[in-house]
Amino acid sequence: MTLTQLRYVIAAADTGSMNEAAKKLFISQPSLSQALRELEKEIGIEIFLRNNRGVILTEEGKEFLGYARQVTEQYELMESRYVEKKDVKKKFAVSMQHYTFAVSAFIGMVKQFGMEEYEFAVRETTTYEVIEDVKNFRSEIGILYVNEFNKRVLYKLFSTMDLEFELLMDCGVYVYMWKGHPLAGRTRISMEDLEPYPCLSFEQGQYNSFYFAEEVLSTYDYKRSIKVSDRATILNLMVGLCGYTLCSGIICEELNGSDYCAVLLEGEETMTIGYLKRKGAALSPLGQKYLEELEKVLV
Repeated sequence: MTLTQLRYVIAAADTGSMNEAAKKLFISQPSLSQALRELEKEIGIEIFLRNNRGVILTEEGKEFLGYARQVTEQYELMESRYVEKKDVKKKFAVSMQHYTFAVSAFIGMVKQFGMEEYEFAVRETTTYEVIEDVKNFRSEIGILYVNEFNKRVLYKLFSTMDLEFELLMDCGVYVYMWKGHPLAGRTRISMEDLEPYPCLSFEQGQYNSFYFAEEVLSTYDYKRSIKVSDRATILNLMVGLCGYTLCSGIICEELNGSDYCAVLLEGEETMTIGYLKRKGAALSPLGQKYLEELEKVLV
């Protein structure tokens, strides 16, 4: 296995075409195809499925691509630093379900490190994409929750993808709503109380399974419900339609404003918020600092 072969894999995956990848790499298409087949034979997996329209990554290929990107990026950083003598920015990325507290911790970390020497990325996305991002090295850390309903499925997926889930906190389930909502003054709210109002939940794309829902009680028979793709729209629907969502109850007024509140949901439902990382991988100083900021927010 060579660095050149890894670059060939990345080019083919990015273009979805052997012909286009060969042009990009300034080599012949037969030479590229032969190099990739030799690599597949060497490592014992099929990286690409080939058809008349191009190439598609296999599931094993997707995992291999993640490692290939990491290796080539690290090599380029070393080359820039020690050969070309360039000052290269260190990178840190985190993926998360739609949690304001996770964004707040990210802001706290960036303020401490500054952006002159570092390149940051934060990705609010679907549950499955959070997992995929960490697996494929797009993000060092992924923030999500598990509960009694989904943990068996998610833990199995984490294990299959060679990931570790670490506990940050256990908490009850809260109803997140506009302070002008008719139920906002309650100390506790039942699911029956909520029936006249629409439940707002985040779309999960092609992985739209109950196990990947960002909200607990995903199998509950809601009388009214609306799927939403972003956090800002959920906040708007809370005001415009007296909608609500179910969450951890951790509110960041400095980001979302003071117009919203969280009221404890009656029942025994709980959720465990934690973070994903690659199994056995040590966190970078940026990753460690991000977790420190999370702990401050979650206190």
